[in-house]
Amino acid sequence: MLTKLKKKVQQTLTSQATAAHKIGLTPNKVSSIGFILAFAAASAYGLSLSFGEVSNYHWLLIAATLLLLASGFCDTLDGIIARTFQQATVFGGFFDSVLDRYADAAVYAAIIVAGLCDAAWGIPFGSFWALAALAGSVLVSYTRARAEAVGIKMESVGFAERAERMLILAVASIIGFFWLPALGYGVALLAVLANFTVIQRAVHVYKELKKK
Repeated sequence: MLTKLKKKVQQTLTSQATAAHKIGLTPNKVSSIGFILAFAAASAYGLSLSFGEVSNYHWLLIAATLLLLASGFCDTLDGIIARTFQQATVFGGFFDSVLDRYADAAVYAAIIVAGLCDAAWGIPFGSFWALAALAGSVLVSYTRARAEAVGIKMESVGFAERAERMLILAVASIIGFFWLPALGYGVALLAVLANFTVIQRAVHVYKELKKK
């Protein structure tokens, strides 16, 4: 859904990509940095309620959001460096995709461990929504990989690609800083949109295969 906007953003980030290239950052290195930032965000989410006091988890939600957005920035930057400086490789694409899946899993797992959705849905329904969001997130990427393996283009197919999911989670986390149940509702929205996107992609693949 945000693919067209993402392409425009990529065009404006060429100078940052050039600067990163000059200091020796390769696409794989940037992907690795983004992965580390995502795990740092997951750690912040996971620890946000472990202190047992409202005053403590607030700043960790903001920290998690900033780290998550920084990870998303790296996820965009690595592709720009690869294309701008002819460093795109098959392994690089595979490596980036694997790290993205681990990063997504870590973030949702941390949200489950911290019980961040329970304020909205209670126990155990909060964890159910987070698990559904995790499953949908993984399957959105898996359906694209399987479709493209048989020659069907999947870019821009579906409402909730990775960029959309990260933005929704970031917004929900910021609102959750002021009102914690908002994060649980945001995760539930992610679960619905991600799994609906899987259905959209399945239908798209069916129609394309039927044409062939």
